Formats: sequence, C-alpha cells, structure tokens
Amino acid sequence: MPCSLVPSHRRRAQDLSRYRTHFAQAFVIRGGIVLKHKTSRELYDYWDRIRGGDPAPRRSDIEPGDIRSILADTFILEAEDRTTSLIRLAGTRMCALYGREIKGQGFFDFWSDDDRPAIATLATAVTEDGAGAVISANLFSSRQRPAHCEFLLLPLRHGGPAYDRVLGSCAAFERPFWFGSEPIIRQRIVSMRLIWPDSRPHFMRPFDRRSPPPPHVDGPGLRRRGHLFVLDGGKP
Repeated sequence: MPCSLVPSHRRRAQDLSRYRTHFAQAFVIRGGIVLKHKTSRELYDYWDRIRGGDPAPRRSDIEPGDIRSILADTFILEAEDRTTSLIRLAGTRMCALYGREIKGQGFFDFWSDDDRPAIATLATAVTEDGAGAVISANLFSSRQRPAHCEFLLLPLRHGGPAYDRVLGSCAAFERPFWFGSEPIIRQRIVSMRLIWPDSRPHFMRPFDRRSPPPPHVDGPGLRRRGHLFVLDGGKP
C-alpha cells in the first residue's frame, strides 16, 4: 500500500517522538540534507531506480554487481514480526566492523536496551508503511573507542505485496584505525529520520475545507438540481 494511504503514519511519528532521541519526518532527500554518507545516497538512488513506479522493489530485483562499490557495507533483513528482524545477508565490511559473522543474528539486539524500542518502531514504519529510515549512531569498540556511522533502511518485497525484507547499509564516516581489530560491542542512537520517498504522508497535507468547484458540463437536456446535474431522456 502506498505510504500516502496508510492511516498509521501519525501514530508512528507520535510513537517515535516519545523517545529521548531526536526524530524528524524527512521529505527532501537531495542535497545531503538527510542522507549524509555517500554510501547511503548511492544505495538510496539504486533502490529508487529499480523500484520504478512501485512503492518498493522486489528482493529478486537486486543485482549485487550493480552496487559493487558499496556491497561490503550493505545488509538484508528479514522482518519476522515487530520485535524480530534477522540479518539474512551482511557485507564483509559490516562483519569486520562487528568482528564476526553476523548473518542470522537479530538486528535489534545490536542496540542498547534503551534504544531497542525506538529502533523496532522505526523498522515497523519501514516494513508496514513503506517508509525509508535513516539512523545516525555512535558505535563503541571493545576498548570503548567510538565510530560515528549512518544506517539506512529501505523496504523490499520478497514473495507477496508485504514489505517483508529490508535493504540496508551501515557506513562509518571515518574508518577508525582500529577497524577490524576491535569489535563493536555497543551502539547508541544519535538521531533518527523517516523518509517518505514519493510524497508527504496523507495526514501531513493541508486540509482544504473549501468545496471543490462543480465540473463544467455542457449538453442538451441537462438540468442542475442543487449540487446535482440531471440528464433528461435517459432510462433508469
């Protein structure tokens, strides 16, 4: 279902705004306003291109060779329910960042207990509403060294019409010197944003209380009765 028709957007935004982290609705993608990392921008552009006019592309539409330059920073999630999203594929740089193979692990488990409900709510907006999501986060190594990263989450369809897969990326703004030798053991949200790729959600559009003008209709035997037009001579 296109995101502009889903009535839960307002509730989702209210849910996210309850958390202590910064949350914003985002409608402008270009110019680096929302997607700050080059990897995020490249992945979003690819996702937007292969989906054509659909709300989201299919998992089978993704060709790894088309995103070869950023493939090591990408991952795919399988959304089992609102509390569980498993990592089905993960790039080599992302696995190196965490110091292990992360395939099969729960994506929400990577986050602190305080941040996990916010991440789960954000992911629900992706898998149920067809939104995109951007997460700015600080990741900390086993020696408590920080790395500032940007996560991007985009909806995918696997079998039916549901957004049951998520295409994502995780990229560090500056690769730390300890990359690959000190695994990430903790990460915290800095900011979160929802992206509506096609248009503003329906509830954000101005409500026009004025009645639309009547259509211009010409023809013989046409009479107006109140706000209706009656055509004489027709059969019921």
